Parts: sequence; C-alpha cells; structure tokens
Amino acid sequence: GAAGLAGLLSLPGALPAGPPLLLDVGHTLPPGGDALSHARGLDCWEVREHNSSEWCHFIQSNPDCRLDGGFLNYLDGVFCVFPPRLLPLAVTLYALWLLYLFIILGVTAEKFFCPNLSAISTNLKLSHNVAVFSLTSPLHGVTFLAFGNGAPDVFSAVVAFSDPRTAGLAIGAIFGAGVFVTTVVAGGIALVKPFTAASRPFLRDVIFYMVAVFLTFVVLYLGRIRLGEALGYLGLYVFYVLTVVLCTWIHRRQRGDGLAPPGAWEPEMPTDVEEPEPSGTNSGDYGEEYRPLLPSREPSLRILASALSPLDYRKWRRKPWYWRLFKAFKMPVELLLLLTVPVVDPDKDDLNWKRPLNCLHILTSPLLCVLTLKSGAYGLYQIQGIFPVWGLVTLVASALALIIFITTSNEEPPKYHCVFAFLGFLASAMWINAAATELVNILRTLGVIFQLSNTVLGLTLLAWGNSIGDTFSDLTMARQGYPRMAFSACFGGIIFNILVGVGLGCLLQMTSSQPLVKLEPDSPLVWVLAGALGLSLVFSFVTVPVQCFQLGKAYGVCLIAYYLLFLCVALLTEFRVIHFS
Repeated sequence: GAAGLAGLLSLPGALPAGPPLLLDVGHTLPPGGDALSHARGLDCWEVREHNSSEWCHFIQSNPDCRLDGGFLNYLDGVFCVFPPRLLPLAVTLYALWLLYLFIILGVTAEKFFCPNLSAISTNLKLSHNVAVFSLTSPLHGVTFLAFGNGAPDVFSAVVAFSDPRTAGLAIGAIFGAGVFVTTVVAGGIALVKPFTAASRPFLRDVIFYMVAVFLTFVVLYLGRIRLGEALGYLGLYVFYVLTVVLCTWIHRRQRGDGLAPPGAWEPEMPTDVEEPEPSGTNSGDYGEEYRPLLPSREPSLRILASALSPLDYRKWRRKPWYWRLFKAFKMPVELLLLLTVPVVDPDKDDLNWKRPLNCLHILTSPLLCVLTLKSGAYGLYQIQGIFPVWGLVTLVASALALIIFITTSNEEPPKYHCVFAFLGFLASAMWINAAATELVNILRTLGVIFQLSNTVLGLTLLAWGNSIGDTFSDLTMARQGYPRMAFSACFGGIIFNILVGVGLGCLLQMTSSQPLVKLEPDSPLVWVLAGALGLSLVFSFVTVPVQCFQLGKAYGVCLIAYYLLFLCVALLTEFRVIHFS
C-alpha cells in the first residue's frame, strides 16, 4: 500500500500541494516524496511488509537496520545478496552459522579462556589469600571459575547492551538462562540422582539471586539504570563473594583448621572424578601414556607441527562416529585458536611451553587483538595517513618474537612465561567478544526475518546456546555421584551472570555526559520472564526446605513441567495470543 501510494504521489499533478499526508504505517510523507526515502522512520522488522523488490532499498536506507560492530552485514546479505526466492536457504545458512558461533564460544571458553584464567590465579596465588583455603577455595570458585564459565554470557550481554535496539536480547538471555538453569538443569539433576541439597549454600544463593532479580525488575520498571544502580549490581556481587568466603571460613574454623568433610550443608568436592582433558596447545588430545619416558631434543619444526595439531590419531580411532563428526566441525576453529592464543598450564612440568609456537603467538595474538577490536577499525587506521596500525604491530611483535626465540630454549620455559597467560587471556577474550558480537547481530537478523522481538530470541536461542555446556557438565557431574555440587553450580553461576552481566554491560555504555542507560522493554514478554524467574525461585525457596532438602524425582518433574508451561505462555504472549494491558 505504501509503495503504491508512493508511485501515485510521484506523478506530476496527481495530488495538489498541501499538508503532509499520514500513511497507514503511522508516518508522514510530504507530497511528491518517495515512501522508501522515509524508511528511516520505520522499525527494521517492517521490511517484510513491503514488496520483495523493495527489501534491499529499505534495509540500506533505514538507520534502524544498521548493525553496529561485527564483520558481516547479515541484514544486507539476506535481503540484498540472496534473491527473495532463496530466503529459506539464507535462513538455513544463518542457522548453521549460529550453531557454529556457539561452538566457537564454547571451545574458546573451555580450552583457552578458563585455563589461562586459572593459570593467572595460580601465579598470583589468589587462592591462598585466605589461610585455610586450598586450590578449590570458595574465593577461587566464585570469582575466577565463575568468570570463566560465565564469559560467553557476560560478553554477549555487554555486546547486546551496547545498542538500545538489542538490549532486549541481553535481558531475555539473562532471565531466560536463569529460568532454564533453575528449572530444567536443576530438575534434571534431581531426576538423574536424587540427593540431599546443601542447605545453607542453597538458601544463601537463592536469597541473593532473588534480590538480583528484584533489582532488575525495578530497573526495568523505571526504564533506565543510573551509575549508582550499575555500581550497585557489581557491589552486590562483591558482597556475595565476601559472604561465601566468610561463611566457609567460619564453618571451617568451627570444625578445625583442616578441610571439613562435606556435611549435609556443604557440597562435596570431587576427588575421584574423571579428570578433564588437559588444556594445552594441543587441546588435550595427547594423553600421558603416549609421552616418552626420557625427554628428547626435538627440532623446533616438529614441536611446532605437533603443537598446532588439534587431533590425536590414536584417540580418533578409539572414539565413536558422532565424536569424530563433532571433532571435525571443531577442528578449523581449534586450529585458529592454537595459532593465536597461548595457553599456560601450571600442572605440567614445562608449563606447556612450546618455544616456536609461543614465539609465533607474540606476533599473532597482538594482531588478533588490533584486528578484532571495534571490528578492525583500530587495526586498519592509518598513522599520519601513511602506515597502518596493524603494520606497526607486526614490525614490533616480529622483533620481540625473534629476540625471545634467540634467548630461550625448547626444553625449559623462561622465567617470564607467566606473561603468556595474560596474553592468552586477552586474546581469548577478544575471540569471545568477536563471536558474541556476530552472535547478537545474527540473532537480531533472524528477529527481523521472522518479525520476533529480541526478548523471545534471547530467552530461547541465546539462553539455550549459552546454557547447553553447563547443562551437560552439571548432569554429567550428577551421574558421576556429585549431585550436590552440580545443584549448587546451578544457582551460584547465574548470580554472576545477572549481576556482572547487567552491571558491567550497562556501566560500559555510560559516559560522563550521560551517566544512565535506558532499558525500555520491547514487549510485554519481559514481564512474563521476570515473573516466571521470580516465581521459580520462590517455588524452590519454599519447597526445598519443606522437603527437608531431600530432592527426588517429583521435584525434578515439577521443575521441568514448570519450564514447559512458562515456555508456552512466553510464546503465546510473543504471538499475541495472550494479551496484557
């Protein structure tokens, strides 16, 4: 209708000059104008309401369709590159790329980000700041391990909050993951292995999480978050960390200076669980049984080739076909990560020192950082309009790599090898940030294609993708006989995600001239999310103590049924079957 009216208006003398005309889409059009020239007044998802021949012009002329950051313009690709009849093919390719982005996030966090984070905490001896704490101390668990496990969620939230148009993705993902983890994952643990919950940690975590959800509800109701409120999120998490440390210290003092055996209140720590694969530069594929008894001097070229191989052929032959298929999908990204991200492993005698590869990292890691920061805007900047920044980084890094290669040996790591942990931490963080940016952009594109709100995409695709790793790890831990620890992880990890994700995500968007961020819900679904998460927490807070913390299959069935009911209500609300005033 708008296109036909535009054609009519373009004819000389078709309508007399007069006041602006009001189109049925709710925007004004001066006489003689082109409807598409006023696309900048429309929401981007309205592109599907136009004729397919006008999609490309609409996308390119509407500022609301611009994707901030990222290396690929997904909206331009699906509406300008692919012809309209191939739209299903474009959606299929985008869906496959979305799955691969989740794989990139998972591999980077598990194999590179978390090991370097653990190496940094070990080198700084942060886990020994409290006298009687061991390496599995609560301080270590609720800070560094929580940051490592929640890195994809937090980076996705920070990227989503950077643009008001995608803030709904962050809210939907944080709330959606909270509902999913506290119902489906917690209920699955109870179904897999009934157990006695850790009473005091459970009550502490649920209370803190309910406070965080209530604070977020108030912020959404007010429609903005100020500097003090953003700092309050981070301050609340610091208070939570101090509470965990203080409670554990008091309990251990009461039971003696040694580590207390796990009681009914304390989650047990695994001592005989199958050890995870070591996170060396070969992605942990080479086992100890394949290492030579006597050290031998290998040439640098062979060390480089073996360190860059993401595949162990002995392990490949032992694994089933589905493991091989998934490994084949991961190998390209693992190879890129091995080339650009160093990993320091304090548990190895040589600290995972690979001299030729680590010297190569001196060049590739800084290049990765400057070429992914702001989607390469800084790396491609020309100094004095002559020399690019990436060229200067290449020259300086090459000289430094040559010096390190000459002054070190293949057999013994240098004294400053711990610096590579910081370099690997930074490089893996840039990888996660780049993948999270592409993830947010492609989810927004799918929302435009299917005319879905960012909130529903956040609570489904983004929340499921970021939670799938925690789901498998928690259920595996429960099957191995540690359900209390897995159950505690359900509530402890998401506290970090909501407090740091919202607090840090909004804080980074504030400026001295505008110390606030507007958070206006893009659909009534936000209130359904907040209410569902709060109700699930209240349900567990009441029913778990009533059962004397004995959690069985009935509790698990109730939680999973609750999530299915919530999902139905959320989808019916999104498609306007259920209306809210």
